[in-house]
Amino acid sequence: MLLARAVDIEPGVIVTIDGPGGTGKSTVSRVVAHKAGLPHLDTGAYYRAATLAVVEAGAEPTDEQSVIDIVSRARFAQESGRMYLDGRDVSEAIRGEAVTAAVSAVSAHTGVRRILVELQRAWVERHAGSGVIEGRDIGSVVFPDADVKIYLDASPEVRARRRALETGEDYAAVLADLNRRDVLDSTRPASPLTIPDGALVVDTSGLTFEEVVERLLDLIRSKS
Repeated sequence: MLLARAVDIEPGVIVTIDGPGGTGKSTVSRVVAHKAGLPHLDTGAYYRAATLAVVEAGAEPTDEQSVIDIVSRARFAQESGRMYLDGRDVSEAIRGEAVTAAVSAVSAHTGVRRILVELQRAWVERHAGSGVIEGRDIGSVVFPDADVKIYLDASPEVRARRRALETGEDYAAVLADLNRRDVLDSTRPASPLTIPDGALVVDTSGLTFEEVVERLLDLIRSKS
């Protein structure tokens, strides 16, 4: 199947793509943004960069005040798909095991989310008030009035299989980690993972990558 064709979108359109890990959010969002001619923001990379700062500082991820102090002093930037922490490119470092193990705990702190949400909103303002923004609370908290809100989903088994194929990790271990992350993300008091009001739910379990991209572009065309 050929990759979805490009679509002309007026500037100033905000598209939010939420969903749990392993649904293909990041890759799909990048391609959809490119096809729609919109900038792309991976908000999860901000939380991973914040977690990396905490890990490197030797702080306990559950120690809210220490974590907030570290994150408030750090400088975060994301451009051209690369994530920067205090001026250095940490795009690969934020995908390490230590960060993955601690990111849910760091992300659960209200103060951390407040800091990073403001940075994410400022990023969109700098990009002409438009973009394809992916994460876990984008349509519900960060941009609740977005023009197009999409929620990607898939069964835990499908998500684990995709992640294991992508990373080479053990399927059972990946499944257990995704289930753990789902519980933490959906039950945290601050900005829990949820289907945003008005979001269009797309179950990617039985769809190819190209079919998911085309489905999302169709939704964007119809909504914008």
